[in-house]
Amino acid sequence: MQTVNKKDIPEVMTVEVEKLSNLGYGIAKVDGYVIFVEGACPGDTVKIRLGKKNKSYANAKVLEIVKPSPHRVEPFCPMQKVCGACQLQFIDYDSQLKLKKQIVEDTMKSIFGGEVEVRDVIPSPKNREYRHKIQYPVGETRDSKRILAGYYKTGSHELVNIKYCPIQPEYCDRIIEFIRQSAQECGISGYNEKKHAGDLRHVVIRTSNYSKKSLVILVVNSTRAFDKLKKLAHRIFTELDNVSGVGVNFNSKKTNIIMGETTEILEGEGFIEEKLCDKVFKVGAQTFFQVNPESANNIFNYVKEYIRSSFESPLVLDAYAGITTFGICLSDIAKKVVSVEEVKASVDLASRVIKENGITNVELHNMDAGKFFEKELNTKGRKFDVTVLDPPRKGCTQESLDYALKLTKSKIIYVSCNPATLARDLKYLVEKGARVEFIQPFDMFPHTYHVEDVAVIKLD
Repeated sequence: MQTVNKKDIPEVMTVEVEKLSNLGYGIAKVDGYVIFVEGACPGDTVKIRLGKKNKSYANAKVLEIVKPSPHRVEPFCPMQKVCGACQLQFIDYDSQLKLKKQIVEDTMKSIFGGEVEVRDVIPSPKNREYRHKIQYPVGETRDSKRILAGYYKTGSHELVNIKYCPIQPEYCDRIIEFIRQSAQECGISGYNEKKHAGDLRHVVIRTSNYSKKSLVILVVNSTRAFDKLKKLAHRIFTELDNVSGVGVNFNSKKTNIIMGETTEILEGEGFIEEKLCDKVFKVGAQTFFQVNPESANNIFNYVKEYIRSSFESPLVLDAYAGITTFGICLSDIAKKVVSVEEVKASVDLASRVIKENGITNVELHNMDAGKFFEKELNTKGRKFDVTVLDPPRKGCTQESLDYALKLTKSKIIYVSCNPATLARDLKYLVEKGARVEFIQPFDMFPHTYHVEDVAVIKLD
């Protein structure tokens, strides 16, 4: 097929949407020229307006839905079109799952190249009120100085004041509304990003599906907890039943990173408790933990049952461990679990959980995973039956993958929240002689384009 010259593509036209991109945009093609259409569903016929035309693709917005896809539905949230959090809420849930499988398959083919079995996506047990970590930017109105808290519009830093969000527990809406009103009454200002001025930058809530309790963190443009902030924290803790602790995080830098390095607990406990795999974990303000506990429980039990059926009393390495959720869940079926995590606060919480649960076969290491791999290889020389890799979104370094190959006897289980970096790392492992058995996707974030994957890699 001859590719059309981008100059010949009209600014306004009608197209049919073929599939979904890995970032949730509808994909249409005009003689080989790719158009990414925001807010479009596969099967839609839409009238669009193109933005800037690049050499091989352009982005576009929908002007009119000429013929809707049979998979298009009315969003259940009235803010869906202005809030950037739920990109796919206008697509029925069963179709979302199929599209996420297609995203993983397409990503594997484009980066990995080879044939990889991608299984059907395991759905989230709940697709409303599932999100148990909330991070709301905070601002204020120009004249009345009324506090605003919500999400940014897609592709912008324009704050949408969210009063009701159906993907988070209902009591979180009440907490946010209480903070909006009380912050202003306490004389606390909202943050102005352009001027780098104002007190309250973000409100972060960690809430438990197990206990229904919440830890509230006030992220402030300051280096100390001032009196008005302490007054607000006291009101939140004493007047809201669901709040078990209130802390302040100090972030006075001109940055788009949400939280600074230091958190001080002003009222109550510095953690919430969450239950996974019949064990109770402690989740702190800055410790990594999955935001959808019920879907996370599916993942942990899936990995546990796979290892149980494949090994008898294995030696397991849990890398990028966070609060050692995988390691603790796997301790029931493992001879020993060696856990590696570089964030000390997470290791401290894991240590408490291990002691409280009477677990004796989990060995904790507070250090960078790559450095641990090198030390382990050069000193103890242990070989693990199974290595669980659960890295951040950017994936693993090639050095870490090399060490994992050297340290593992049989299988690597790679848990990823980013299909692109997973495909990149799988390609590298295969080039080094490994074999991908299959990929099992899970829906951790319903109504978004995000998908969690568990890849099982065999070392021959």
